[in-house]
Amino acid sequence: MALKYKRVLLKLSGEALMGEKKSGIDETVLESYARQIKEAQDLGAEVGIVIGGGNIFRGLSGLKSGFDRITGDYMGMLATVINGLALQTFINQAGGKARVLTAIEMLPVAERYSKTLTETLFSQGYSIVFTFGTGNPFFTTDTAAALRGVEIEAEMILKGTRVDGVYTADPEKVPEAVKYSDLTFEEAYNKGLKIMDLTAFTMCRENNVPILVFDMNTPGNLKKILEGKEVGSIIHN
Repeated sequence: MALKYKRVLLKLSGEALMGEKKSGIDETVLESYARQIKEAQDLGAEVGIVIGGGNIFRGLSGLKSGFDRITGDYMGMLATVINGLALQTFINQAGGKARVLTAIEMLPVAERYSKTLTETLFSQGYSIVFTFGTGNPFFTTDTAAALRGVEIEAEMILKGTRVDGVYTADPEKVPEAVKYSDLTFEEAYNKGLKIMDLTAFTMCRENNVPILVFDMNTPGNLKKILEGKEVGSIIHN
């Protein structure tokens, strides 16, 4: 089947990597994600990935522990590199090709991000894990995902979560919550739906990059999206 989307930016949360654990990385979850990304590669898709670090350290929560905001944010960005290296390892073990790029100089851990290097790696069949956020404190990995998505000219940002789309309320807490299949950016903003932080949301809206929220924990969903099948909730202009 022909691909509907050739190049996408996949945003994964660090918390999702915990699986059933209280912190750290659940290798079963990581293996499932890696297999899905390998499936996308087999279809010929170009997948950029931004991963959070909340399973290891979250900058804002560090404030409560006595860290200042800037130090806490840098610690959180370092956590994304740990997760990125883990995902790279599991994609390679699944038979795929992956490379970690970082927002700052971090040799020999990984090479620094550039659009030119990204294009070269995509042409060679690699999926690319963009780590260390935007490289700046006060910005979330949602914003990093929007920024990298716009920079690499992704056709869509895919936000992989534990739920199968956007709802009127948290479906894990409110069973009667209703799912939206299709929303405009304006509708999502007016309804106060927390899809991505406002900086990321505005960047996607201004650059006309749609966001699709879906359940990444259901194997096969990523492949279905790339093939144009109806999965999750889409937000667009």
